Amino acid sequence: MAGWIVVGVDGSEPATAAVEWAAADARRRGLGLRIVRVCERWPGDAAKEYCAGVLRAAAGRARDVAPGVEVDTRMPAGEVTDLLVRESAEADSVVLGGRGLGGFAAMLLGSVGLAVAGHAAGPVVIVRGPAAVRHGEIVVGHDGSAHSRTAMVYAIDQARARGARLRVLYAWQPPLSAPFAEAYSGLLDEQFQRESQAAAERVAPWRERYPDVPIVHDEVCDHPVAALIKAAPAADLVVVGSRGLGGFASAVLGSVSHGVLHHVTCPVAVVRPRQPLS
Repeated sequence: MAGWIVVGVDGSEPATAAVEWAAADARRRGLGLRIVRVCERWPGDAAKEYCAGVLRAAAGRARDVAPGVEVDTRMPAGEVTDLLVRESAEADSVVLGGRGLGGFAAMLLGSVGLAVAGHAAGPVVIVRGPAAVRHGEIVVGHDGSAHSRTAMVYAIDQARARGARLRVLYAWQPPLSAPFAEAYSGLLDEQFQRESQAAAERVAPWRERYPDVPIVHDEVCDHPVAALIKAAPAADLVVVGSRGLGGFASAVLGSVSHGVLHHVTCPVAVVRPRQPLS
């Protein structure tokens, strides 16, 4: 795993929260911090000085939050998404604020944050609200897929570094629509029990492999996005897998990761199996 966490900044309050989160994460996990301010192609020296000032302020805040962490700054010119995706190739993760200014505007709901989360080579963390750890729990969505297994590895690393509990959430949706579900309630109950048992069996090897991390699991009958939204208020971080397939298709996140990015208000990590950028 690469030795740097990359955080994108633009001088906004959400970007500052992202710096604080990234600096604290770097300290906990023994990593360096690279702060990137993409300076769009504005004319004149005033724009460059503004970008440099944003970087200085962000670096100062990072050092206040995490003394001793190695801090690097970069001020490339170009397109925000492309440059951050390029940074992700050698980074442990990329951290962004929920909303921002300029090229980072509407980071959570707009195209930039979603594109970075869809195209990045590794984990992307979107920070909303205060960056302080308050609950002592990490929540991860897990359905047994390759993407969710990669998310589990990242979530376990986060839980271990924080001394936190890991809650593994599996959400099962009934295959029948509401008008018919009542008539088949017995069959649905049996199916849910089978799904719950399978989910518990998938978690067991993780407990055996990582005995130092407290791992609990929940199986709920609900839409995965709804289940993660309900779990998020008690979490310091929600971790989900990305279902992008690489290349242009990776710009389209899976419905769960997309929905969680839009609606969960604590920090969210979207994790994909690491692969070379095309």
